[in-house]
Order: sequence, then C-alpha cells, then structure tokens
Amino acid sequence: MNKTINLAQGNGGEENAELISKIFYQHFKNDILEKCEDAAIIDGGRLAFTTDSFTVSPLFFDGGDIGKLSICGTCNDLAMMGAKPAYMTCAVIVEEGFEIADLETIVVSMKKELEINGAIIVCGDTKVVPRGSVDKIFINTTGIGVVQKEGISSSSVSQADTIVISNQIGRHGATIFANREGMKFSSALQSDCTSLWPLVEKLLAEDIAITAMRDATRGGVAAVLNEWAKQSNVCIEVNEESLPVSDEVRGICEILGFEAYNLANEGTFVLAVKSDDAKKVVDILQSFEEAHHAAIIGQVTHQYDGRVILLSAWGSKRFMDLPTGELLPRIC
Repeated sequence: MNKTINLAQGNGGEENAELISKIFYQHFKNDILEKCEDAAIIDGGRLAFTTDSFTVSPLFFDGGDIGKLSICGTCNDLAMMGAKPAYMTCAVIVEEGFEIADLETIVVSMKKELEINGAIIVCGDTKVVPRGSVDKIFINTTGIGVVQKEGISSSSVSQADTIVISNQIGRHGATIFANREGMKFSSALQSDCTSLWPLVEKLLAEDIAITAMRDATRGGVAAVLNEWAKQSNVCIEVNEESLPVSDEVRGICEILGFEAYNLANEGTFVLAVKSDDAKKVVDILQSFEEAHHAAIIGQVTHQYDGRVILLSAWGSKRFMDLPTGELLPRIC
C-alpha cells in the first residue's frame, strides 16, 4: 500500500478493500467482523447493527440530500440482512457559518425517511468546528434493526441461486457527477436514493427464499458481485444485456469512460435468490415504483470460482473486476 491515504482508497473498490483488510481488519479482527456483511448480526441472531458516515458533495442533489442519504444508507444496510430498522443514532459535524435553514431542511429529510422505515433517533451528538475544518457538514448514523429472517449471508451464495437487480444501475453516481459539474438533461435524471425496507418487507412476507442481499453503493454492482464470488467461492455470470441502464447514465459513462456497473447506487440492491423464486421476485419488485426496472441479470456457476464474468450479446466473455482508481469522490 501507499504510505499515505488517497481518494481511491475510499471508492469501494480494490484499493478500499485492501485498506480495510490490511489496516482495520488486521487490528480489529473478530468472528463477527470477518463475516463482511452489510450489518453485523448480534444478540444471538436477533439484532442487526450497522454504522455509516456521509460526506456527499453537493449536499443537495436531484433526488435527495445528505439527510435523506444518511437515513436511507444505514436503514438499507439493516434491510439487506432481513432486519426491520428500529433505533438509530445521529452524529453531526457542522462547520461554522453553515445556514440554519439548510440544516433544518436536512433534518426534515431525515425525519421523512425515518417514518418510512418505522425507525426513531434515540441519541446523538453535535459538533461545530471552525470554518474550513470540514466541508460544510458531515453526518454519521448508526442503526439497530430486528431480524425478521435469519440466515441471509453473502457467504452462502451457491449454484442454486439466480442473481436479481432491483432497479436501473448507476443513477446515484451519475447524478452526483452531473449536479457537481452543472450538466443539464432534457429528461429527469435523478439519484435512486430511497429506503429499501418496504420492498424487502414485501419479499419476506411472500416467503421468498433469499440467500443474500446487498445494496450496491460505493463500487456499484461490480463490487457486490465480486465480494459475493470471493466470500462464497463461486463464479457469478452476468448477462450484460440484462443490466438495466438508463440512456442518461449510459451517456455519462461514455463521457467519463466508466462502466455503469461500477457507479454508486443508493436505492438499488442485488439479490441472490433460489432460482425457482427468481421470476416471482422480479414481479414483486416491479410492483413498486422504486423497482420498476427490476430484472434477472445472472446465474451462479463454478466456471471460475471467486470471479465474476460478463457475458456480452455477441457471445464473448470478460471478467467484471472490482473497480480501481479514483472514480467519483464524495458520492455518499
């Protein structure tokens, strides 16, 4: 590793994984942490526990703001473990000179998402720092959820599973870039930032055989699938044509030279479900406006264990690797 931290180490890709494994995991190593799930399962499997920090720029973007993001991000991590969000903490570091009206707008956004998830803030902390110490405002949220379905794990993916995506990919990353650069589109490109618990709750109520779930945030779909392939020692084959990508995101990817499956999402999740349930999962998800573009995108095999393969429409194959490099900084 480099001797100093660089932006690429926060992108959710290869450099980020190396930093976590060689520094944090090496010194904090324990059985719960090593499971590498979206949330830790504690209290004998009864509770899920997670935390996240948010530093997005700009603070207000098409489809949301840092407040909405801070609740969705943490509650979604709980939902991905089959847990209903219940209790949360909120810690805010705000810079001197920040507009009180903007702060209240952010807090109101948080309140709306809390209501959607049925969660409440039960404790918190506020720090005000001198101008220039932070970029306007940073927020940390920690959440506890009550597990509704046990056994969901990214280490349990097998050949019995089919891979499903809940929505069009890359919209959050593309929106942040467009807003940051002042790009305007004739259509309404906006972040997919949304709370996923209502969708997961419906899947659980229908008794869907879910093996694993993960929201595709930093590092996008590519990061999720590579983590699953390594943790479960399987090969995941993805049909490139099946990946739902909007024209706006595709256009921004062409401008930047990126792949949509590497861009961040904040309201799109990947599922590994038993193959017999895959079509039913898509039908359930498509009944929600937030998941209208849900689709089956791949299968699990043992062709190249620990790797993800992208199958093109022309019959060619290539590896879908973890993203590397800086990509887009300050997206969440």
